[in-house]
Amino acid sequence: MPPCSLPRYMAAATQPPRRPPRASSPRALPVINLGNLGKDPASRALVVQDIAWACRERGCFQVVNHGVTKPVMKGALEAASEFFESSTELKEEFASDDIQQPIRYDTSSRDGISLARSFLKHYANPVEDWIRYWPSQPATYRTKMGEYAVEIQSVSVQLTEAILQGLGLGPSYLEDKLEKGVQVMALNNYPQFSHQGDKLGLAAHSDYGFLTILLQSSPGLEVMHHNDDAWTAVPVIPEALHVHIGDQLEVLSNGRIKSLVHRAVLNPNEARMSIASIHGLSMDEKVHCADELVDELHPRMYRGNSFQDFLDFLPLNINNYKRFIESLKIDRA
Repeated sequence: MPPCSLPRYMAAATQPPRRPPRASSPRALPVINLGNLGKDPASRALVVQDIAWACRERGCFQVVNHGVTKPVMKGALEAASEFFESSTELKEEFASDDIQQPIRYDTSSRDGISLARSFLKHYANPVEDWIRYWPSQPATYRTKMGEYAVEIQSVSVQLTEAILQGLGLGPSYLEDKLEKGVQVMALNNYPQFSHQGDKLGLAAHSDYGFLTILLQSSPGLEVMHHNDDAWTAVPVIPEALHVHIGDQLEVLSNGRIKSLVHRAVLNPNEARMSIASIHGLSMDEKVHCADELVDELHPRMYRGNSFQDFLDFLPLNINNYKRFIESLKIDRA
């Protein structure tokens, strides 16, 4: 095919990358307007370039005009707050150290990385399959969190398609599998920093899945950009969502993009709430390095793996934290 007739997704991937707007300092986090993804091909190509640059150079970015309304985001944070403020007896109904459960409440250190948090995790896609497991109290929890989960799932598909397009794979590369993929919602409750305990709420780690979309009530998230040895605080921008790359995308891209190491520090001014929505393929679907990204100069770097493989890995790693992605690397020594 002549160069002048490259498919649009290949053209976007091969054009010189540009730094996204508002990313002028070495550690600044890009802020990307997703509203332009659905516009004309030229506008979409520019957004795809911005996302590709952010994935490659930062491992994360923030998005605005993403389609999730302010009332829905506010409602989700309210529902999370009301759950954590509910009685101990209600929360303990969901307490479990079995990570295979469809819903699980726990506190502090049994996952090996929590230092000062309580959390509720549950599956969410498709919401009609999982909502019956969610708390029925507070009374509005299922409605508010359900609306948010559905809208965030839609955003995740748009973002993943754009990332795949930026890799030169095409926006429809995993179209059906993304729609049916796993969505894990992790509601995190961090106490205010009291100067008497550990300042960390969550130790450094990377997330499994393709990507994580985070809504936070106040500052506390810190990220470590690639080839950096310092932590960068993630600001809370009104109505923005934070996005970071997970282990599965590092595998699929054959190392072209890397999963993001991040942590949570306790806020000295107030308690902090966050809702992390983690997205990947279905539970037993293996993710492999894309054949299109493997050649003599770029040999296959990772073994195939599934979400279930990650769950099986976790119990072996309690209190001896090792990133899952490290266990997947192929030794070519």
